This record gives sequence, C-alpha cells and structure tokens, in this order.
Amino acid sequence: MSLVLATDAQKAQRDAVTHAAWGSPLSVPQYQEREARLRAHPWSREGMNTWLWLADDGRVLASCETFHTDSFLRGADGQLTQGDSYAIASVFTEESLRGRGHATRLMDAVAAELEQVAPRPHSVVLFSDVGAPLYRRSGYVEVPAYDWQLDAADAPGGRAVDGGLQETDVALALARMRRPDVPFFLWPSAAQVDWHLERERIYAELLSRPRPRTCGAVVGESTALWTMNARYGELVVLMLDARDASAAEALLTEARRVAHAAGLKRVVWWEESSTAPLLEGAPGAVRVQRDGSLPMLRPLRAGLPPAPEVPFPRALWV
Repeated sequence: MSLVLATDAQKAQRDAVTHAAWGSPLSVPQYQEREARLRAHPWSREGMNTWLWLADDGRVLASCETFHTDSFLRGADGQLTQGDSYAIASVFTEESLRGRGHATRLMDAVAAELEQVAPRPHSVVLFSDVGAPLYRRSGYVEVPAYDWQLDAADAPGGRAVDGGLQETDVALALARMRRPDVPFFLWPSAAQVDWHLERERIYAELLSRPRPRTCGAVVGESTALWTMNARYGELVVLMLDARDASAAEALLTEARRVAHAAGLKRVVWWEESSTAPLLEGAPGAVRVQRDGSLPMLRPLRAGLPPAPEVPFPRALWV
C-alpha cells in the first residue's frame, strides 16, 4: 500500500464517489463544479492537497484532503511564534471497503508525511462527523463542542451596530480582532475566510438562493464575521470578538436580522470559552451540544497544550 498525491483527473473521479456523502442537495455535476471551484480558490491553491491511499494494484482504498493553516505558540514573555498546522477534511472510504482499517492507515500515513514536510510543525486538526473513536486511533484528541442557536428574526430595538461588513472588509475585520490569550491557537487568514464566502457564492448560484446582504458587522471595538450555509438554512458566525455582553447582543441581533432577510432559519455560533459567558441568559439563545464537526487535534511536535485548551472558531472548519 502507498500514499500518493492525487492528479487532477483522480480528484474529479473522487468527487463522483464522495458525492453520496457530502453532495446533497447538489446533483453530481453541480457537486463536481463546487469542488473544482473550491480547489481553484486562492486559499486552496496555496496549501491544499488531495491524498490517496492505494492498494498495490492501484485501487483507491481511502482518500482525504489537507489544508495548510497558520498556528501560533505563545511564549512565557507573551510573544507569538508562528508555525505550520494542517486541517484534514473529506476522509472517505467507499462502503464496500469499510471496516478494514484503510482510513486509519491513511490518517497515520498523512500525519507522518506532514511531520516530514512541515517547515515549523505544530499540529493536525480535523472536524469529525463520525464521532471521536475512529480518529483517536491515530492520536487525535477531541475538544468539547457546543453551538449557540438563535432563530432568524427581524428583531426590533436594542443597540444598533455601527455598520455591516462586505467581502472587501474581511482582512481589516480580522486585523481588528483580538488573538486568543492562550498558549497555542490556530488563526484563519483572510483567504481562508473568503474560502467560506466562496462556498456561499457557489451554493447561492447553484441553488438560486439570495445571499446575505453583509458578511459581518462591527459595533465599537467588537467584530463578527459570518457566512450563509445554504444547505441547512443557517447564517453561521465564523468569528466573534465581542468585548462585552452588550456588543455580543448587538452583533448577534444584527446577524438574526441578516439571516431573516436572506430567508434563513437561524443563526449558529460555535461556542468559544472566552466569549460564551456573554451569551448566558441572552433572550432566545439556546446552547446545544454538537455531534457533527467535532474538533480534534493531533500534535506534530512535543509540548503543545492539551487539545481541550485550544479554541476552534468556525472559520477554521474545512
């Protein structure tokens, strides 16, 4: 068996196979178009690879994707040292080949390869939709995951935001946000956030859905970024840096208004420990333990803090 990088032709062939897992509600041709456009995005071109685990006869036994992302270690003096982390996505084994350990061997081989090629190795992360046990076998440790959910509504009153954000504002919005005050964290680039917006653009076009009028908002020194998940009728908060409860309420109320105007059902925000207390007791906010997209982390170097201490905003998801 061997680990290889997929050719463009092999990627297209794999898209037809993985449509059954991730393609709905798109047709196979639409899903193939989605994948081709996402791979053509600048963030993907800079740091995405598709990996194949092959049998000796050349059959594909399992596959996955990796995306490079920046991560940071904070020293005792508070200074940040930048390193290389990788997000794994789309781990897939065809149904007839499951139960034989192919995905586990693929994950082990990819991690070993990344340990060798990463210039400044930090970690590998993934967001499991099949629970934790499969990936624990390869050294991944899960992080508790919760959502805050609010119904979309044209909510009246309350503190108004200072303004909405457009796609051209993403880099400045990220620059406004405070980095987590923890020993180790991953941080999305403006290109990664735009990759989420590219998904929004693709689904809006293919499903003939209206797009939200903004991709975020600011109030005082507080900032939020969001995107539409057309598959589930949600406005997903990618990043939330709220300096106080009033600002959190203003930003999420604006998100509810934006979601309502776009015909979406709800607003969803991935809980982060530093901001969660600001939402406790907020009218209409419901906290739900998340089964899917469970963050899991595998160190590529010794000395990283335990996985549960690492924050995972939704913008890191792939």
